[in-house]
Amino acid sequence: MGKAVIGSILLGSADPERLRAWYIAAFGPPETGYGFLGFGDVHVLVDGRNDVSGKNPEPGRYILNFHVEDARASAAHLSELGAEWLAELEERPDGWFGTVLDPDGNYVQIIELSDEYFARQQDD
Repeated sequence: MGKAVIGSILLGSADPERLRAWYIAAFGPPETGYGFLGFGDVHVLVDGRNDVSGKNPEPGRYILNFHVEDARASAAHLSELGAEWLAELEERPDGWFGTVLDPDGNYVQIIELSDEYFARQQDD
């Protein structure tokens, strides 16, 4: 068996047009066809499903982590969009972290890792 990689994530929604529009407004990914949004090597397909409710009843089960170049600017942009903050942007030992809820109630985390974090990774 060959090596497996995550190539895409299916994000099911009762209102995929609204949710897709939010991710486009929030992060500006290109639409790569067939409903996929391009986020680097991983694409997210926001798709309609009739087996999910309007709001995610267990949003902590998975968290979409978006690594950003400027967490403070990203946080300001998300606030301008009216995003609901679950955990306000804060500086931690490894960088800046903050968590908002998308329109379906999924946890979406923005992360700006510090230079010190990357230096430690090179040492390991």
